[in-house]
Amino acid sequence: MALDGISIHALVHEFNQNLLNGKINKISQPEREELLITVNTPEGNKRLLISANASLPFMYLTSDNKPAPATAPGFCMLLRKHIGAGRIIEIVQMGLERAVRFKIQHLNEMGDITFKYLYVEIMGKHSNIIFCNEDNMILDSIKHIPSSVSSVREVLPGRDYFIPTQEGKINPLEATEDFFKSTVLKKSDSVFKAIMSSFIGISPTIANEICYRAGIDSDVSNASLFDEHKDRLYKEFASIIDDVKSDRYYYNIIIDSATNKPVEYAPLKLSMYADMQSKELNSFSEVLVEFYAKRNAYTNIHQKSADLRKIISNHIERASKKLDLQLKQEKDTAKREKYRIYGELLHTYGYEAKQGDKSITVINYYNNEELTIPLDVDLSPSENAKKYFDKYAKLKRTAEALETYIAQSKQELELLQSIEASLSIAETETDLSDIRRELIDHGFIKKHTGGKKEKSKKSKPLHFIDDNGFDIYVGKNNYQNDELTFKFATGNDWWFHTKKIHGSHVIVKTNGKELPDSTYEYAAELAAYYSSGRDSDKVEIDYLQKKNVKKPASSVAGFVVYYTNYSLIATPTLEHVKLVSEE
Repeated sequence: MALDGISIHALVHEFNQNLLNGKINKISQPEREELLITVNTPEGNKRLLISANASLPFMYLTSDNKPAPATAPGFCMLLRKHIGAGRIIEIVQMGLERAVRFKIQHLNEMGDITFKYLYVEIMGKHSNIIFCNEDNMILDSIKHIPSSVSSVREVLPGRDYFIPTQEGKINPLEATEDFFKSTVLKKSDSVFKAIMSSFIGISPTIANEICYRAGIDSDVSNASLFDEHKDRLYKEFASIIDDVKSDRYYYNIIIDSATNKPVEYAPLKLSMYADMQSKELNSFSEVLVEFYAKRNAYTNIHQKSADLRKIISNHIERASKKLDLQLKQEKDTAKREKYRIYGELLHTYGYEAKQGDKSITVINYYNNEELTIPLDVDLSPSENAKKYFDKYAKLKRTAEALETYIAQSKQELELLQSIEASLSIAETETDLSDIRRELIDHGFIKKHTGGKKEKSKKSKPLHFIDDNGFDIYVGKNNYQNDELTFKFATGNDWWFHTKKIHGSHVIVKTNGKELPDSTYEYAAELAAYYSSGRDSDKVEIDYLQKKNVKKPASSVAGFVVYYTNYSLIATPTLEHVKLVSEE
């Protein structure tokens, strides 16, 4: 979700706890539409990161520093001049709008105390950071908005600052029960749309949460509600508003267990995601940092792996076409036995053929049935027999060669599909480097020569601890799979892998202990999650002790064989394990 009025309310509460009365000692502008303000407080320096980026606007406290450009932009220089040593004496939200006002006290050129206002508006593509004097006149903004862009409000130096009103909407913190029931629930609309169109600062997520808590379908019409439904809706609405008024927050991120990707966040408990994993954090800034960091990391890796995905996809398509052609050719060679029999029967019965005969019908002594053999009228029976033997010999040689080629093509396709599966679970640039190295080693990518050779850092397998305290390791590519299974694991450790589909090798270290039944299930869930079956509801997993897993000589990395194993059905999830380290 985007930051809504309730989220901003939670942030203002957090800012007041951490920044109020703090002294600004550094202002930088790391990106064109971004500010990083360092504030000195009794608890140490605090960093406030603000972004007015149209696609990803946010504001939160962070422990991370960001490098500033060598030459500060004009807006940053103006802030440094006026409030570079100022003190934050007030932080307020404008109603329940997505706008925050920082009141800053500082000394002017004459040494007199004066005040400035820094407004932060988190409003999607209209987001902005606006600097005003004590009379609310705009001194400058990080984005200038002339009348040619907006007929509602100009944001330019010299203009008065104001927030455009939202017609027909009121602050939910001021709403009464009578207004809710007689106005909001009287609209000729669905419950969800009625709440959204009536209140400032309530996002679709919160509107849906109110309906869910009340046990009402958010898409039902207001006209279909009975009094008891209205009572429940108001009760849940009032409960949420009371939590906001009292600053009772529950900072949580909702994570899709199937993909381990964050899907939603809020400063209030989101009961409607009961089927997903809820992760509680200590502050709303932590929620935003983790949510956007994970989203950005996933997006960045997806973008950086685009070239590899295309290379692998092209090679898979090429290998599949080659294999299909070879299988078709192999099918064609199956008729070679017919030509051998023709030759043998012509040697036996050829004397019966008359000159000019286009065929001869004889008894096939292999099945005692009549068989008609086509003849070349320009050749003698023995020459026709030799012609069929030559065809047989040629097809036999082709079949023998195809047997080798098909095995190689299948192995190549299997290898490419396993690398594709590794790419789908890659999470870091080091993972991508390992995959690129494997493609180079197998000749799918040309190795660049010349220039300074850099020693690439190898990534390490994922290390988890399950709910029972057992260490579980997951290979993220074929090289890691080999390393885990044949160098890291000992004979009595347990080995898990998806059945007949590509996936990671998963090792459970026993350390001489007996595994509880649930650990087998947790390891199987990991094997299912880190496989090409991740999006399936159920995946079949093979498992056995490592000592029974063998690697054929000269086989490619990641390829193993085993002959005795157990199997179970698992759901792809990370619910029962905790990641220890990724590198």
